[in-house]
Amino acid sequence: MLAFGMYLQHVVGLEPCPMCIVQRYALVLVAIFTAIGSATARRGLQVFGTLLALVSAAGGAYTAAQQSWLQWYPPEVVSCGRDLYGMIETFPLKRALPMIFRGGGDCSQIDWTFLGLSIANWSFICFVGFGLLLLALLFKRVR
Repeated sequence: MLAFGMYLQHVVGLEPCPMCIVQRYALVLVAIFTAIGSATARRGLQVFGTLLALVSAAGGAYTAAQQSWLQWYPPEVVSCGRDLYGMIETFPLKRALPMIFRGGGDCSQIDWTFLGLSIANWSFICFVGFGLLLLALLFKRVR
């Protein structure tokens, strides 16, 4: 998912919105916590890593669901952020760096679809899939 997001951003030219950035962070956290849970033989650490990965997947699914809602019912006034160059030219680097990680695209705009679903819809489906897999692993570990 991260590789495809980077492809859409750097090759296709789609600028990620703040919600897309949050979903990327959630995906990275799912990967890190899953790696922690699977890299150890200690059962307690496995369960803890799986729980944290599950919480991260739930957060990513929630953000993707919010973005899908915004896309289906766009607000009249959109305020999702500024473009990258505008931030760098207007603000000192100390203030511009955090703004860069917030993204700059329009959260309610649908730039890309596959099989009739937007990026946020696919992100939601993937996060729910990760969550279901993590729940299955968690129940397996607890038994």
